Amino acid sequence: MLELVTGRASRNCAGTTRREFLEVGTLALGGMRLAGLLSTRASAADAGQPIKDTSVVLLFLTGGPSQIETFDPKTTAPSEYRSVTGSVASSIPGVALGATFPQLAKLTDKLALVRSFTHNASDHTLAVQQVSRGGDLINRAGMGATATRIRGTAHPLTGMPTNIYLSAREVDRQFDKERLRLFDAAGPGELGSAYGPLQVGGDNLTSQGMQLRVARTRFEDRLGLQKSLDGLNRQLEARGKIQQHDQYEQQALELVLGNSRTAFDLSREDPRIVERYDTSSYLTGIRKKRRSTLGKQLLLARRLCEAGCGFVTVHNPGWDMHGGNTQLNIPDGMEELGRPVDHAVSAFIEDVAMRGLSDKILLIITGEFGRTARVKDNGGRDHWPRLSTLAFAGGGLRMGQVIGQSSAIADEPHRDPVTLDNLFATVIYTLLGDPVLHSQRNLPRNVATSLMRGQPIAQLI
Repeated sequence: MLELVTGRASRNCAGTTRREFLEVGTLALGGMRLAGLLSTRASAADAGQPIKDTSVVLLFLTGGPSQIETFDPKTTAPSEYRSVTGSVASSIPGVALGATFPQLAKLTDKLALVRSFTHNASDHTLAVQQVSRGGDLINRAGMGATATRIRGTAHPLTGMPTNIYLSAREVDRQFDKERLRLFDAAGPGELGSAYGPLQVGGDNLTSQGMQLRVARTRFEDRLGLQKSLDGLNRQLEARGKIQQHDQYEQQALELVLGNSRTAFDLSREDPRIVERYDTSSYLTGIRKKRRSTLGKQLLLARRLCEAGCGFVTVHNPGWDMHGGNTQLNIPDGMEELGRPVDHAVSAFIEDVAMRGLSDKILLIITGEFGRTARVKDNGGRDHWPRLSTLAFAGGGLRMGQVIGQSSAIADEPHRDPVTLDNLFATVIYTLLGDPVLHSQRNLPRNVATSLMRGQPIAQLI
């Protein structure tokens, strides 16, 4: 069951709580009906803009994950600089990961670890914006929104939206603040609301289904929506009626009533796969705890990509590990958050490979910045953008390597720095091909300028 949350809780005159859970009949994203969006994408393809059959899953660890306790443990550095959680040898000789990533360490041959990712923003809001936008300060649009502007807002065959944001209901105030910060940064900016992500919330993130948590303005008037649903279902009951719709109307119907909608229903997944992804044994939060839903979010991301979604942002909060009384420290935080990441990401990589999708889906793991090299007395590390966490898996790119090198204490790049422009260009290359070609396809000047800013990470292509 896929539900849409289009309003806040309210009570009717009978006293019944009504949260306006409506099954989707017609979508009106940015003022354009879904059928029109599908038609727009098809027109773009006909005009000579090639559409690659690839997807990107951006796992964004908000708060700023430590580059040292994740993928660069600095095992030979002095004790105040090396990983406080220890390290584990990986499947690549001479390469170690932080000790809370034992499952990922066995799969490092399927990863590309970047140890020289750098930028200059140490403020949370600005850094989240810069990383999620690939440094795009012109359009102020998330990387997924920019790709959607070029690629089209929905898959031409399935009707699956191109750009989706996956999050969970956060009971901890800090975690919820991070969720909203990333969602805002992933927005369409100057490109227009039609290209922003469709937000999938986590109120009922269980094997029984999902909720789409979408602003009311993204949909038609509530009464009109309900009437259209009733009328549409009556029409579909009549034999042969659907054939009267044109191609794009039919694709829109398939999204809301057909196979694409089933992508959101985890009860259709093999229970053994659901169990492999399950991270609910881990509790996450600072002052208030909830069970981790990261595994099911990544499983859902895989299903959405299979159904034609081009860009999925998965939010995972809590990585602002300063220590003290208000934030997690590094040792406790890596146990609380690092373990479920290790579990869920390793399940994702293995699952995607088993399905023959490793060349079709690129997983990116990053956050807004890294942490200071020296560990504080309270076990925390502070903000540090000059060296940040970044890793890739799949996407038809070259895996099984370490890209760049950090300094002796992991506080800045020592060799082959990777910038925000490089990250953005790599995403565009994976989703669309040569960004230079697309910059010449009658795009707004600002979009074309964004495409021309940087080069994909050379070692990956």
